Amino acid sequence: MTSRAGSLDRLAATLALDEPVTRIPGVSSTRASALSRLGVRTVRDVLAHYPRRYMDLTRVRTTATAQIGEQCTVSGTIHEVKLKRPRYNLPIVEVSIVDDDGVLVVSVFHQPWLKQKLKEGQTVMASGKVEFKFGFMRMTNPFLEVVEGAVPEGRIVPIHPASEKLPAPTMRKIVASALDVVFGMHDPLPLELRLKRGVVSRGSAVSAIHFPKEMDEASQARTRLVYEELLLLQLFLMRECDARAVGVEPVAHVVDGPRMRRLEEAVPFQLTDEQLSARRDVLDSMAAPKVANHMLLGDVGTGKTIVAAFGFAAAADTGGQSMLLAPTEVLAQQHAGTLGPILAESGISLGVLTGSTPPADREGILSRFSRGSLDVLVGTHALLEDDVEPSNLTFAVIDEQQRFGVNQRAALLSKGEAPDALFLTATPIPRSLALALFGNLSLSYLRKRPRSNAERKTFVLSESQKGKAFDGALAELAAGRQVYVVCPLIGVSSEERDEGAARKKPSDGGDDAYHPTVAIEGEDDFAADNLTAAKDEADFLQSRVFVDYKVGLLHGGMPSEKKAEVMADFRSGDIDVLVSTTVIEVGVDVPNATVMIVEDADRFGLSQLHQLRGRVGRGEHEGRVYLVSASKQPVALKRLEALEKSDDGFEIAKYDLSLRREGDILGNRQSGTSALKLVNIMRDSEIIEWAHEDAREVLDADPDLSLPEHKGLAREVGMVFKDEHSVVGG
Repeated sequence: MTSRAGSLDRLAATLALDEPVTRIPGVSSTRASALSRLGVRTVRDVLAHYPRRYMDLTRVRTTATAQIGEQCTVSGTIHEVKLKRPRYNLPIVEVSIVDDDGVLVVSVFHQPWLKQKLKEGQTVMASGKVEFKFGFMRMTNPFLEVVEGAVPEGRIVPIHPASEKLPAPTMRKIVASALDVVFGMHDPLPLELRLKRGVVSRGSAVSAIHFPKEMDEASQARTRLVYEELLLLQLFLMRECDARAVGVEPVAHVVDGPRMRRLEEAVPFQLTDEQLSARRDVLDSMAAPKVANHMLLGDVGTGKTIVAAFGFAAAADTGGQSMLLAPTEVLAQQHAGTLGPILAESGISLGVLTGSTPPADREGILSRFSRGSLDVLVGTHALLEDDVEPSNLTFAVIDEQQRFGVNQRAALLSKGEAPDALFLTATPIPRSLALALFGNLSLSYLRKRPRSNAERKTFVLSESQKGKAFDGALAELAAGRQVYVVCPLIGVSSEERDEGAARKKPSDGGDDAYHPTVAIEGEDDFAADNLTAAKDEADFLQSRVFVDYKVGLLHGGMPSEKKAEVMADFRSGDIDVLVSTTVIEVGVDVPNATVMIVEDADRFGLSQLHQLRGRVGRGEHEGRVYLVSASKQPVALKRLEALEKSDDGFEIAKYDLSLRREGDILGNRQSGTSALKLVNIMRDSEIIEWAHEDAREVLDADPDLSLPEHKGLAREVGMVFKDEHSVVGG
């Protein structure tokens, strides 16, 4: 009876995880509302509201014993509180704290309400990094807590994300009460996995992450919880991917047929070792008697498309058809132009379908495709229309897959019963991030550009040095070569610029002052920024800088026919200088273009800048890239200098990730990543590998997670990802 009662208690504690926060003693409807504004709605959410740092009271210092540069806690009495506004919208609360040995000056940015909360004579603890400036010991943006009674010593105090209505001490009490509610809950991880990876139980980990007795205990707890987050995500992604094959007969493609052999002979260059390895990975996955879901990650210019072409040959030799979905019409037409002759020589027919395809041509293409007389159909979003009906789609390629939504990717794959899928991306993603985002896919990498003889150099210039970029461009133009000028905007009126300048919030200059934003054409966030406009720049360059050369303009807002015309003129050499927005970012191939000037380069992400510069240096002549920035912030310029030092997209991506907050890396556009609260992509790469390996082993042995030892995992996957949409291919 006692055993049964204990089992029921454990079940009740486990079920309490997903009850509303009002289940926690002391949480009223008012507090529940305040918690909701922090994204906390259930008991599970409270327990996942992890401390952002800890106040180590085993390291309490006085103003005399605190060392410059040390992270420590200083306690004392408030002598004075001032509210300063050194410039517009920059409130700074300055607090003077005194103890028996001296004065500590604390500066807190953007929290003016502290002026009312903190009073002279109160005892406070300040936890942060000690500095010495302007004659005083100082802390900038430390954690501050008012202490009632004696200062506690010898323990570690968690500092949870809080709000004005839910200060840190209140959050600690709520978390402690939540831990009592779930005490004794079941651990969803099988004992075998816990022993294999040497991680503590869930109950121990959740308690220790919030209230550790020592910092090593918090570290062990974090390892367990990171592993759990990742394992659940990998199980979710893999099960979603495996579900695509349920109830269908997968195609085991022929990978050594006649058209495959003819394609090998038709390719006018020798494949690199990396390309051969990637081709083997793709064909092996297609030959297997199960639905393939493969991702090919390749730096710009590494030859992803030619690898995909061998998949087209395998499909054709098996009696199937292929589709290639591209993000832009320019890229779709380029793929057709590059692959068409090679495929035709191999006996593989190819058609192109875009939004600008004439109705009569469209009707003929769709008719041939539905009859099975067309082997490969390349196109844009037009491929997703209901009347595009292949006869037997067995292979689907999605180029620059991150540019398409989950539903769009699923719509393409639904054109066949269960086609093998290949996802291409030119965004360099380190393996750890790729596994976290795309754990449901097998992966191949292309890191080296085949044309290693053409070097590419990058230079970071201030606005006042822009003339150097123009001089470099003019020299290349005189030699008969061509130039790109990239701008983030299509056009902004002077009134919009003035209004935007008035609305912009000044930075506080602290650690969080600069957050690089990836400029994406058409984003509303940039509608009022005072950036260089492509239209204005094209007019200026034509009349003042490149007066002896033809300047053209290309941007995403132009009609498809006009974009195609402009690109054709640039390829043929009728346009010497192409002023463009980021529409030329991916895939555009003009070997004679050797110079790129990027305006307002600090407004782009490093990986996006790397993709942009991949448009030059694609032929036999050296490429030169000039990154022009008007920013006065040293961190912005230092960030751009990384591109001067390295031309390796994967190294650039790692550096870019190291500068970002974790939420900026993972985002919520990728299904499932919102469940990752603790994961640090760069630091947790080994744990990511653990989770990927273990999830695959678990599902290979128990695809439905129906075995008794896996029922806890099944429930957790269902509860954590209950609001996620179906996702295939990330």
